[in-house]
Amino acid sequence: MRKKFGTKVYKIGVDAGFTCPTRDGTLGTRGCLYCNNLSFSVDRRKGLKSVKEQIRESIEKLKERKKADKFLVYFQAYTNTYAPVEKLEKLYAEALSFKDVVGLCIGTRPDCVNDEILKILSDLNKDYFISVEYGVESVYDKNLDWAQRGHDFKTSVMAIEKTKRYGLDVAAHIIFGFPGETKSEILMSAEKINVLPVDSIKVHNLHVVKNTPLEYYYGSNPFKLFSEEEWIEIIADFLEKLRPDIVIQRLIGEAKNNTLVAPNWKRSKSWILNEIRNTLEKRGTFQGCKYNID
Repeated sequence: MRKKFGTKVYKIGVDAGFTCPTRDGTLGTRGCLYCNNLSFSVDRRKGLKSVKEQIRESIEKLKERKKADKFLVYFQAYTNTYAPVEKLEKLYAEALSFKDVVGLCIGTRPDCVNDEILKILSDLNKDYFISVEYGVESVYDKNLDWAQRGHDFKTSVMAIEKTKRYGLDVAAHIIFGFPGETKSEILMSAEKINVLPVDSIKVHNLHVVKNTPLEYYYGSNPFKLFSEEEWIEIIADFLEKLRPDIVIQRLIGEAKNNTLVAPNWKRSKSWILNEIRNTLEKRGTFQGCKYNID
């Protein structure tokens, strides 16, 4: 982003009041097994402000605190293409009406896009940076079924490939640490992602957070979650196999302390990221060094 726009670009998260097909009765009513948006985002549902108000307030704060002057609006909460196209078009236009906003990042599900939506985004992409972030979550259908996602990996593949045909930036969100998921399966995930036209990736360790179906499942059926040391090693292994041109947006998930049930990690996010770097340096390896090596 700094290279593209000549300065640091700050991301502004907004809640546009969307829901998901696993919550509104289309595919279910409880949401995905692990999902509680309040565990990682601000609770704006109480007295939800308009998208314009949220953006205006965030820009003012970031300009004051960070001296920021370029922004991406991140439609983050729930499924941000899950609405009539007229509503989507209006919301995206509102976000881009601020002169210092240079683009949009749109978090969504792979089963909630179509040609009409992608055409709108493609048209916006002529003048702005537009990125579609897909909750792929796993390349294994058994994990997606367990998490009650309501779609399979093939749906993610089709959505990613179609989105790239429209010339849009594509990000993928992946979770590791599903019950019974093996190291070899995690490393094979890199190979499955490598063949897709993905520009960037977010990797998240599985969390158990409060007020989710997973909280109750975990309470009666506890399963092993990654320790900090295990996570550092497996992510270093994963990066070695990941295509070298894929931009890393995230390598660790975070949840607010007042919502987190497990894992109870003691180290900070920055410490873990530094240890991942140190592990690669000690090995003399780097992202993609084992790409395409059987």
